[in-house]
Amino acid sequence: MSDANSLPRNSGYLDALSQAIHKKLQRALANSSQRRNLLQELFADVALEVDDRAKDVIFNKEEDVISPVNYAMDGPLCFYDVLAGYFVQVPESGKPVLDMIVQLWSQSFASHIFSLLFHKWMFEVHLDNPEVLLRYSSALVQGATNVFWIDIQTNTKRFQSIFRYLLDDVALDHTRLNKIPLQAQRDMYLLLSRFILFYNSAGKVDSFLKQCPVFQTAFLVGGPADIFVNELTDQLQKLKVEPVLLHYLSEIKVLQGTTSTISGMELRMTTSTRLKTLFV
Repeated sequence: MSDANSLPRNSGYLDALSQAIHKKLQRALANSSQRRNLLQELFADVALEVDDRAKDVIFNKEEDVISPVNYAMDGPLCFYDVLAGYFVQVPESGKPVLDMIVQLWSQSFASHIFSLLFHKWMFEVHLDNPEVLLRYSSALVQGATNVFWIDIQTNTKRFQSIFRYLLDDVALDHTRLNKIPLQAQRDMYLLLSRFILFYNSAGKVDSFLKQCPVFQTAFLVGGPADIFVNELTDQLQKLKVEPVLLHYLSEIKVLQGTTSTISGMELRMTTSTRLKTLFV
């Protein structure tokens, strides 16, 4: 992403997209009978892969403002990837969209859309109201959970860039993680524990667990390694898509032979027993 302090000269296209999103949200708010369908359509729109024509406009080589290098990823580049970065660069462009989403908080697909468009904004734009931070953090975790499950159910990784951002740029970077309330931090770690193997990040489990704060509930549920194993085993029980289950079981081999400790952290006896069942 280019310098957040400079307004990109080709922002007209992205601003037009922002206005189109805002108008659709307005329609959803005004039309209760069509609200769910309109929000579902909007979610599908922002999750679309950026076509070649749009890439030529967004990544204008002559202006050299937004570089494709800054969006390098394993999967497809989607509109939400570009808009999420734009709303950090130009927060005022995203504010009308955010205000509309807040009015639609309780509606299906509202948290999905919020997580797609504002997962970077949450951590890179200054917010100083604790209540607002908690509300946004909860919506982010809920929305991210929903879209990650869509990837699991379809055995795709369309939303992998969101996971990678939350893992690499938030969970492994305490300067960003500490911007959200402690309860939201815990919820974030629970979320990432469930999906870290799905998104091919088994090699980062060690760093992930060592960065995890010790929460107040540790005396009840154990430390970071116990939480990780419990969330992972619970996740496996929910999986219904066979290729995804096989992928998890393949990735989980990284833990084999370490059923009493993970990342140097000793597991509780009950947790160790749960982990051993995965290798039977």
